[in-house]
Amino acid sequence: MEKKKPVNPRSSANVISLQMDAAFFFEKAVQSMDRYHFDKALKYFRRAVDLEPNNPVNHCNMAGIMAELGQFQESNEVLQRILDEVDPEMTECYYYLANNYANMEDFEAAETALIRYLEKDPDGHFLEEAEEMMELLGIELQRPPKISTIKAKEGLYEHDKARAMLEEGRFAEAVRQLEKIVRKQPDFIAARNNLALAYYYLGHFEKAVQAIDGVLQADPGNLHALCNMAIFLKHIGNEEELSLLSERLARTVPYATEHTFKLATTMGILGRHKEAYGHFRRLLKNGENRMDPCLSHYAATAAYNMGNYAQAEYHWKQAEKLDPASDIPKFYLSQLGEHHTGASGKRPDIIVSYHYHLPFEEQFQLIEKLSVTEGIPEHFRKDPLVRSSFFWALRHGDRDTKLQVLQALSLIGDREVELALRDLLVDAAEDDYIKKMAAFILRGMGLKDPLPAVIGGKKQTIHGGSYAPSLPVWEEKWQEVMDRALSAMDKRYDMIQRHDLQTLWVEYLSRVYPAVPKLSKAEGWAAALEYLTAKMHRRSITYVEVAERYGASITTVSKNVKAIDEACGLREKMRSLWPKM
Repeated sequence: MEKKKPVNPRSSANVISLQMDAAFFFEKAVQSMDRYHFDKALKYFRRAVDLEPNNPVNHCNMAGIMAELGQFQESNEVLQRILDEVDPEMTECYYYLANNYANMEDFEAAETALIRYLEKDPDGHFLEEAEEMMELLGIELQRPPKISTIKAKEGLYEHDKARAMLEEGRFAEAVRQLEKIVRKQPDFIAARNNLALAYYYLGHFEKAVQAIDGVLQADPGNLHALCNMAIFLKHIGNEEELSLLSERLARTVPYATEHTFKLATTMGILGRHKEAYGHFRRLLKNGENRMDPCLSHYAATAAYNMGNYAQAEYHWKQAEKLDPASDIPKFYLSQLGEHHTGASGKRPDIIVSYHYHLPFEEQFQLIEKLSVTEGIPEHFRKDPLVRSSFFWALRHGDRDTKLQVLQALSLIGDREVELALRDLLVDAAEDDYIKKMAAFILRGMGLKDPLPAVIGGKKQTIHGGSYAPSLPVWEEKWQEVMDRALSAMDKRYDMIQRHDLQTLWVEYLSRVYPAVPKLSKAEGWAAALEYLTAKMHRRSITYVEVAERYGASITTVSKNVKAIDEACGLREKMRSLWPKM
């Protein structure tokens, strides 16, 4: 009998054990799917789920196979279980649920699931498909979708709103919006860039530099940020860093139109007009750009500032043809005619701004003129460049300029003006008279709430309706006198003069209280207040004129003028209490 050979003990090492874990069944399921054996694939995915019940991917794959087999209700049960028990953060399940409900023709449920996906999913992997499905569901339901926010577009949507605010000159609102975006999404470079610009437009140069420095740390080659930084460095007077950066920018020749325009205007603002003109000429060679009056103005500005008056005239005439309703090209052409030196070629000591608007002084004079006759024009209210120039001057102008700006802003009187004036009130470095004027404007705009302020170096609150916090009461008769005077002065006196009348009346009442005269006739006291206000501002006025206007006797007006003058010591204090106008 043949003997059996002994088994080699080493042979067992060649046997490979089959690891039938979740990964094994996943692979088998994928292979079955590739062969379109969906029944087998479903069985394998079920085994994978049994072995790894906490793995949401296995559950999701199983739900997908069920949907392929038309088992939409069963698929939805699995998807809902993932969201309820396994992984609530797997937001794509809502998209799959919407697909299943749509296939079941339950369009209301599909819309609900799709809205949940759009509102919750931060990455937006199926964003395009979801938006298409939402459009189809709108057709089926015969109404617009109920969606309000899209999580994946959250930053983009808010950023678009902030950019619109910048374009409309609503800089303070833009700052608040952009600060929220940047806090939530620190890597949102475009938002950080625009936040720096918003700070800059409001005149907060240090904040602007800090913001743009953060952008450049994250993206050192960002051309918009480099251009912005150069402009900011110029305004804070950092010549050393500016010189290095401007040389770098001068060697840059961007391809994209947007980048070329940004660089061109930047070089112009930096005073490198030759480089600016070269970039503007490049842009004007593009057919579409030739129809832009702003671009023609920029090219004219660069040519004028480098002393090429013939080219400046040519480009401003082009701008005039393209924008015949605008006063801007006409104004600069008239200036060119006045300052052109002819054969000598000597360049006038005037630098034209690259902004497509009239110079600040011209804007203010036009606003002041129109506000008396027609009211402030709507385009002045909304022009972001006009508004920006006012906010700049309010921050960095001299005292007289700031007072002019405050008058212009009082005529605009919108939410943006309110925010700017509120910020001014708490600026410890600002002149107290300017701040009191700002408070006067805010009250004139109808604001009654308490206004935080820093007056005399101390924090305090200016309460609504309180003309004189030092007085324990404010009598109706006192208010009647002030209202009568302000009403009669309307349109004939500016905001500063009306403010000074109010200040004078409060000063008088505070000094004589509690021995305030009876004030039986408001007209006589109102006439006296106008007379003294006119004198303080060196306006021509007589007792006869003011008495007739208010229906008071000359004797009464003269007596009241004397009483106010003596109580307040106007003859000695006029120059120190009120600015020269």
